[in-house]
Amino acid sequence: MSLSLAGLLTGLLLALAAIVGGFNGFLLALVLGAVGWVVGAVVEGRVDLPALTGGGRRG
Repeated sequence: MSLSLAGLLTGLLLALAAIVGGFNGFLLALVLGAVGWVVGAVVEGRVDLPALTGGGRRG
C-alpha cells in the first residue's frame, strides 16, 4: 500500500469519526480524504509542495 493511499484512508476514517450524517458529513469526508491524500503524496515524494505554492524561489 502506498503512502498516499494510506493517507487517503486515514483521512476518510477521520471523517467517519467526525460525521454526524447528512450532506455536510459527505463533504467533510471528501475534504478530509483529499487532505489525507495530499499529505501522503507529499511524504511519499509524489507531490512537490514548494513548486505548487511558489515557495523556494530565490534570486
